[in-house]
Amino acid sequence: MSARRVVATGFGAVTPSGIGADALWDAVSHGRSAIRRLEGVDVDGLPVRIGGQVRGFATTLGPALARRLSPVLQWAVAAADEALGQAGGLPAAPHRVHVIAATGSGPVDAMQAATRALDARGPRAVPLTLAIHGAPDAAAALISQRHGITGAASAVSATCASGAVALGEGLRRIRHGYVDAVVVVGLEDCLGPVNLSSNANLRALATGHDDAPETASRPFDRARRGFVMAQGAAAIVLESADGARSRGATALAEIAGFGASSDAHHPTAPLPDGAGAAAAIRDALADAHVDSGAVDHVNAHGTGTPAGDAAELAALAAALGDRARAIPVTATKSSTGHLLGAAGVVEAIIAARTIRDGVLPPTLNLDDPEPGWRLVGSRTPSRLDTVLSTSFGFGGHNGALLIARADG
Repeated sequence: MSARRVVATGFGAVTPSGIGADALWDAVSHGRSAIRRLEGVDVDGLPVRIGGQVRGFATTLGPALARRLSPVLQWAVAAADEALGQAGGLPAAPHRVHVIAATGSGPVDAMQAATRALDARGPRAVPLTLAIHGAPDAAAALISQRHGITGAASAVSATCASGAVALGEGLRRIRHGYVDAVVVVGLEDCLGPVNLSSNANLRALATGHDDAPETASRPFDRARRGFVMAQGAAAIVLESADGARSRGATALAEIAGFGASSDAHHPTAPLPDGAGAAAAIRDALADAHVDSGAVDHVNAHGTGTPAGDAAELAALAAALGDRARAIPVTATKSSTGHLLGAAGVVEAIIAARTIRDGVLPPTLNLDDPEPGWRLVGSRTPSRLDTVLSTSFGFGGHNGALLIARADG
């Protein structure tokens, strides 16, 4: 029996670039930066005071539950609600649907707040719900309960590659018949002082842009100095192409291929030659049964760290060969900021909309781009059939997705 094709039928997003998948795409495709000075975060003593914050969000949960949940869990539920709404409801029998939450850290604010409460007031001050709603899989459990999904609900964590890996896992479960649909939700909120401090101490974050935060994230620009942290959630409903067709659902994009690898090299630094990332890209193309000639556009991981961007360009050259430098490349974290474990899901939505709307979104702040590459610096109409979306993370995690036109 041939493997089943897998399509996306619903998108949802709660991001610094806007509430809703349409708002996300509108901001990114028109080159509007979501990076601002941080509000409501104690940045005293920190060298970083900017980030991508969710603004204007109104919870869809009842007040009693909302009070018990971290904001990031509320964003995840709202993103899943939107995606399932666009998909036309639950796309298969409840026991034939899985939920996968993708996150690097889960609701870390809950654990940090509970630790402070324990230190200040003792054990009885620790919320009893921490064991449930403080876990990385909490979003998956909440979504399954809310929508009556009785298939497996779980979490995937692979730092900044988490979203891509979760989508790849969903692809495989559907393709090989274990399940008919998967709700993938990426979520992350590391904009608290603990996580900001850790990343700042690593010298991974862009500094010195307090007066012009929108200029801080500059992937593939030779003045890049680090990434800009962001928060949010995004969701994609995946299902078999046959299932979507039989129920009259609109296929928004096909998830055609997935590859993953590990650098096995260093806790934070990528392999300088990009060999691990290149392996993931090659595997994604092989999984889709195409070669590098099929790639029309790259939505790059592109965080704006000097070592990371250089390694990614090396990986693209190694995996895509002579065509690499002619393929248009966009790095949309320049607009959204880096949503860490949620980034792969956010950028899969952007990649799908790039194909459907025929527009290459710009990379912001390309004032002095790396030479010899076709780096997209302005909104550009373009007819595309495939986008390669890459996600790489601390610990050497690599993920790559090939996203294709659904009617192709």
